[in-house]
Amino acid sequence: MNRILFICSANMCRSPMAEGLFNDIQKRRGNSDTWQAESAGVWGLDGNPATSGAIQAMQRRGIDIRMHRARTVNKEMVEEADLILTMERNHKDGLRAAFPSCAKKVYTLAEMAGMNHDIRDPIGGLEPDYEDTANELEQLLIVGWAQIQASIESGQGDVES
Repeated sequence: MNRILFICSANMCRSPMAEGLFNDIQKRRGNSDTWQAESAGVWGLDGNPATSGAIQAMQRRGIDIRMHRARTVNKEMVEEADLILTMERNHKDGLRAAFPSCAKKVYTLAEMAGMNHDIRDPIGGLEPDYEDTANELEQLLIVGWAQIQASIESGQGDVES
């Protein structure tokens, strides 16, 4: 099983949406037995649900994240993941500093799609803000799919000794 860990700030908007989208895309491709996504936050508010905006944006896509509960990233999650994709460069930099033995498997989601930008956090925003973020996440996952696969297959996802 190839494990992807999506990381955002509080694990209440972007990363749960990315997790839901990734798992849905893999299910539709028939890959749900070989690919699995999870999510966490660098400053996770443990136990909090996804925001209503994130839940609604996913429901409009037929994806149910109502049972999601936020959690803070920890060493076990980082070590178990084959690839860690963050929403912002500062998340990537923080994880690489906190878990240097796993640094080579931490990237931004935008990097997987050949881009170099942060994904805007919709928290506190209106419905269109969540829709924009969900659309961006979905596009990055589709465009970045080949690089996500290549990163894991090339061994970039292996923990350094």
